[in-house]
Amino acid sequence: MRPALLAPPLPSSLDTRAESFRRNAADMAEQLAEVDRLLDEAAAGGGPAAMERMRSRDKMPIRERIANALDPDTPFLEISALAGYGSDYTLGGGMVVGVGVIAGVECVVMGNDPSVLGGALTPYAAKKWTRAIEIARDNRIPYVSFVESAGADLRVETGGGRKVQTTHFAESGRQFYELIELSKLGVPTVCVVFGSSTAGGAYQPGLSDYVIVVKEHSKIFLAGPPLVKMATGEESDDEELGGARMHAEVSGLGDYFAEDEMDAIRICREVVSHLNWRKRGPAPALAPDPPVHDPEELLGLVSRDLRQAVDVRDVIARVADGSRFEEFKPRYGPTLVCGWASIHGYPVGVLGNNGVLYPQAAEKATQFIQLCNQVDLPLVFLQNITGYMVGRDFEAAGIITKGSEMLNAVSNSTVPHLTVVIGSSYGAGTYGMSGRAFGNRFTFLWPTAKIAVMGPKQIAGVMSQVRRGQAARKGIPFDEDEDAAIVAMVEEAQEQGSLALVATGAISDDGIIDPRDTRTVLGLCLSVVRNRPVEGASAYGVFRP
Repeated sequence: MRPALLAPPLPSSLDTRAESFRRNAADMAEQLAEVDRLLDEAAAGGGPAAMERMRSRDKMPIRERIANALDPDTPFLEISALAGYGSDYTLGGGMVVGVGVIAGVECVVMGNDPSVLGGALTPYAAKKWTRAIEIARDNRIPYVSFVESAGADLRVETGGGRKVQTTHFAESGRQFYELIELSKLGVPTVCVVFGSSTAGGAYQPGLSDYVIVVKEHSKIFLAGPPLVKMATGEESDDEELGGARMHAEVSGLGDYFAEDEMDAIRICREVVSHLNWRKRGPAPALAPDPPVHDPEELLGLVSRDLRQAVDVRDVIARVADGSRFEEFKPRYGPTLVCGWASIHGYPVGVLGNNGVLYPQAAEKATQFIQLCNQVDLPLVFLQNITGYMVGRDFEAAGIITKGSEMLNAVSNSTVPHLTVVIGSSYGAGTYGMSGRAFGNRFTFLWPTAKIAVMGPKQIAGVMSQVRRGQAARKGIPFDEDEDAAIVAMVEEAQEQGSLALVATGAISDDGIIDPRDTRTVLGLCLSVVRNRPVEGASAYGVFRP
């Protein structure tokens, strides 16, 4: 391992005794308490009665299955734990997805939660399943599925008429294609069938490289006994139609026959251990010493309403190894901070917002991204962005051209991108700072994050101007009181719709994290993305825009 970066630790002028800091920390504690409460609710699955029913059948809850499969004292990075927030569905969507270490190998783990609708595939579970496969594909890590599912959530297919049924069915099979693609790419897929795997769900084991079935628990068939009787008149029971013993001894679908759930987990670990899996990318290269500045202080940095200025260097100083940061072009385009650091020993390039993106800031970002691609450095984006600067002077200065150059650099970059939204994430600034739509590997939110096409006040103000213009064109009086009421209503609706919980509930990111865990989460992600080497150089050399 090489010595640490030669750059000195970042100084910090953060005043932890200031009233604004204490207020921010109190607000953050309140938001984190709500997140923790919701995480407990998600972990409860279908509730105590459903959990007790599973245990009475010698079945473990999905989180216990995963915990027993992981190596002792290793972390599990759960993805979209609060999926379905604000909807009528059980929090979490009836599925658990995350990245953990099994037999020394980083794996994606996907598990149906049978305590929720029998593990039926809700719309949120389907999105999480897609995301699980995407993480395995993009990072080239083995994919392990713990299957126990009643199949598709038929309430969705019957809830909106023929059009909804057709659309839902047409879109629902994409995961099968992607499972096949994983195997084609050389990414191992391991399936443990803990219970029912019916209809389309039967193809999960059918399309996996390795299949483990559990005695008297696994039930795998395209149609269960009632449907078989209706379709063919044939009488059969679950076990003879699609039980574990039949598939292990007769059909050949089951590669391994487990006596019980713990035996299935043991076999799963054995299978992963023989994969001969090794990381293709570089290992941590620098000293992973902790930050000089206390990560606890991250709690008081960001105001709940986001109007208080934040120096992103204060975030970097509490995330980077030794708080060391070599800043690139600090005097040019100062509203975007760019530079080199390391996190848990992994060298990275960091881009963080200190305000709106001006033409010079976009230029700097373009050059910096190219430099990091030349030397294969992952990019960490710390978003607190209201967008690209607008106005007559900035249009003349080429904000569209410079912003487009930055978007091109982000799009053509071949190194891994990791994004943490600490505050605002508005407009095209979201894309320029490598938002989810631009193919980054992982995206996480602080509880203070807000994501929207623009700020609530700006949206409400623009709509007010439109109404005022319409009234003028029609020659009718403009009701100021009514407009003020509409503006207030729109601001509130947009504010609520932009909140981190709403975004994460819709699975627009990988989850909300405690700011103090930012360094740990980024370190885990940097380890995961280094399973896959950079494949081919970026389609550009370095140029000065």
